[in-house]
Amino acid sequence: MEAYQVEREVAANGTLHFDALPFRKGELVEVIILARKGKVCKSASSPLCGKVIEYIDPTEPVAQDDWELLS
Repeated sequence: MEAYQVEREVAANGTLHFDALPFRKGELVEVIILARKGKVCKSASSPLCGKVIEYIDPTEPVAQDDWELLS
């Protein structure tokens, strides 16, 4: 079974709209709707909310040359 994931907001009248799905006309599909758990980010005060965070070498020291005691 092939899975296709899409996130949509429920409209005020309780409906969902999907278009341009990657399935052929007449193809039988199974629909499972899951409530999204977690914080919904709609605020301009949190511009990074919901963005991907990547840590490159998270255990490496930062600004080690700035410490006089280590030299």
